[in-house]
Amino acid sequence: MHETAVAESILRTIIEQAKQVKAKPTSAVISCGQFNALNDEVMGFAFETAAAGTVCEGMTLEIKHIPLRATCKKCHTTFEFDVYKPACSQCDSEAFDFEPDAPLLLETIEFED
Repeated sequence: MHETAVAESILRTIIEQAKQVKAKPTSAVISCGQFNALNDEVMGFAFETAAAGTVCEGMTLEIKHIPLRATCKKCHTTFEFDVYKPACSQCDSEAFDFEPDAPLLLETIEFED
């Protein structure tokens, strides 16, 4: 279960930041691309379980999914890739290259005042 490993890694980072700023974290936002996709429900459960008994217990975790983008080889349009319609949104060409997928990132951490 890849979400468990991700949750534990994110938790370690948040705990370290909490120690540095000497404050309790209340929420965090992570983002991921389509090739590094996370299941929101599984990730939420894994994070909640890993955070139990730590300074992060009870905090909220938001996951932003960044769409995969592709560039058409025919008209050079960059578009959001749709697995159900794998063609250029401008000219309907099925010849395209994927752009680099968004990495898995811890974007923000909110702390109590």
